[in-house]
Amino acid sequence: MACPKPRGSRFSTKSRTYLRPSGVTIEDPFLTETSSTQKHKLSLKRKTLSCLSSIGSHLSPWPTYTSGQTILHNRKPCSDDYRKRAGSWQQQPLGTTKPRYLEQLENYLRKELLLLELGTDSAQELRLQPYRETFEFFIEDFKTYKPLLSSIKNAYEVMLAHQKERIRALEPLKAKLVTVNDDCNKRILAMRAEEKTEISILKKEKMNLLKLIDKKNEEKISLQSEVTKLRKNLAEEYLRYLTERDARKILIADLNELRYQREDMSLAQSPGIWGEDPVKLTLALKMTRQDLARTQMELNTMKANFGDVVPRRDFEMQERTNRDLQEQLNSLRDDYKEVCKEHEILLQLHMSTLKERDQFYSELQEIQRTSTPRPDWSKCEDVVAGGPDRWQMLAEGKNSDQLVDVLLEEIGEGLLREKDFFPGLGYGESIPTFLQFDGIVENKKPTKKDVVNLLRDAWKERVAEEQKEKFPDFFFNFLKRRFGPTDAMAWAYTIFENIKLFRSNEVMSQFYAVLMGKRKESVYIKQKETLTQLLKEMTNVDSQNEGILTMDQFRTILKSIFPLKKEEKIQELMEAGGWHPNSSNADLLNYHSLFMEDEEGHTVPFVQKLWEQYMDEKDKYLQELKQELGLELRDEVTLPKVRRALMTIDPRLDKQTLNSYLSQAFQLPVTELPEEGEEKEEDIVIQLQAALEQLHMTDIKRVGPREQEPAN
Repeated sequence: MACPKPRGSRFSTKSRTYLRPSGVTIEDPFLTETSSTQKHKLSLKRKTLSCLSSIGSHLSPWPTYTSGQTILHNRKPCSDDYRKRAGSWQQQPLGTTKPRYLEQLENYLRKELLLLELGTDSAQELRLQPYRETFEFFIEDFKTYKPLLSSIKNAYEVMLAHQKERIRALEPLKAKLVTVNDDCNKRILAMRAEEKTEISILKKEKMNLLKLIDKKNEEKISLQSEVTKLRKNLAEEYLRYLTERDARKILIADLNELRYQREDMSLAQSPGIWGEDPVKLTLALKMTRQDLARTQMELNTMKANFGDVVPRRDFEMQERTNRDLQEQLNSLRDDYKEVCKEHEILLQLHMSTLKERDQFYSELQEIQRTSTPRPDWSKCEDVVAGGPDRWQMLAEGKNSDQLVDVLLEEIGEGLLREKDFFPGLGYGESIPTFLQFDGIVENKKPTKKDVVNLLRDAWKERVAEEQKEKFPDFFFNFLKRRFGPTDAMAWAYTIFENIKLFRSNEVMSQFYAVLMGKRKESVYIKQKETLTQLLKEMTNVDSQNEGILTMDQFRTILKSIFPLKKEEKIQELMEAGGWHPNSSNADLLNYHSLFMEDEEGHTVPFVQKLWEQYMDEKDKYLQELKQELGLELRDEVTLPKVRRALMTIDPRLDKQTLNSYLSQAFQLPVTELPEEGEEKEEDIVIQLQAALEQLHMTDIKRVGPREQEPAN
């Protein structure tokens, strides 16, 4: 039973489907039909192919039962036996034709490929589809080998899907590569253009230099010719002068001979004049002339031999002068080298100064453009309680930032007075123990004087306390002892709000910093001990107990108490104490006035300057420590490194002080610190920023000067 031939429209490219293995899902933009439609069309194609072969007949065994061929079982494809048998098979001609089913599959594949070539869309994926369908038909008809062939087909499908996904993932990289390639080409072209410009400039410079060289060579040749001519003229003049000299000598000799002959004739004519024998005189004259000629010859020889020779005394004098000049020249050369080095350094400083000037100028322009005008602080006179007099007292000696703090304190003080109650902060972990309360807390509304007196009493009890407890717990227990358990919480909130507000007050600001853990209480105690020591030294020097010292005595006491301070720092303290550059060292000073405090805790400028210098020296000390470590703030540092750095910047640190600094930096008890050289030292690590912050909270200062910086 024959079936009609399949129509071409049924196998067109528009109805092309992709068969995928089970478990693999691939999205293809060319597929527009649903899976059910694809399966239906594939079944129609399979029916068409099955109709082409005879129904009920078996598949052709071609080429299995062809003449002279046998089936090999359990043979390796690459063995020698396999190669020999394969050669023998190739020599034997096949006596049968291809089976009909194979011809139908080949015809179907050829037709599908022809349709794809005639179509407009001939992508590589579509060209693979006819092979996929033909292989699918082949698998469906061979039921016995269907699992193996299906697994082979699925493996290839998975690999194709994987390669397709990789191609899709690499598409953006391809575009990026093209963009980078274009940028690189542009840069190369720009660099080549710059190189061409530089090459042209260098070529021009080369031509100019060649012209200059030619010009110099011409000048050299002309000068050489002129020198040769001058040498020739000099030789001619020298010969002429030699000839003239010889002629003059001969002429002088002839003249002398004539003069001698005339004298002889005169003597011969008048022999009685001399009173002696003329023969004897003639002989004596002859001998004298011979001696004169010999002496003249020796004199000429001496002049010829020693005409260019100088006396030894002149030679030694000139040699001494030359030696002195040589030494002066060497010293001047050394001075010149030093001046050159200083000149280079000054040039570098000049360039850096110019850069800083330009930077500052740009910053000034930016500030002038963006900054707001300076406020008129005189407007606050009518707003602040107390009028202009009180405002002038508050604003005296303060900058704009400090005036803002004063103004905020005045505003906050008014708002704090208006509050009758404070809301409780609860019992959270971040809430200090003395503020843990739910509900409403009464505002006791004390004055600044009351708060300062209360804080001073708290410090006195803290210093006298034997068993030290945590400072927040001590503060709350102090309030309980002072006001009772019922009012302690109200006073805690009231004092906390006051000391948090009045930051310009030294007593309140220091107590707030210690209470909130931003500063160790040892800093406050050490500052008070320093002031007490100063007052004690001044009292000892004041033998008359008049409360007066001279400025010279004041300077001596400051240098003895602060031996590491430089002269300018001592000068600042003296100026804060009332000394002026125009005043004399014999001027008197009331030293009790240096330690006075008003009712609200404000100190005099001398104590304020001491505190400022203490904080500046601490910051400088920690900055030297950071520079010695050579690390960034976010880097980690070990205990041995910090120990070595501290001993380098402060060689006179004793072991106890060094261990206390290390204990504070690494937050370890002194008893748990390992000894120097132990292996577990390297295991103790902390971030540098955290270590510096911990050291900044405590009382840390220089014990002795560095080796290269002797103390004043």
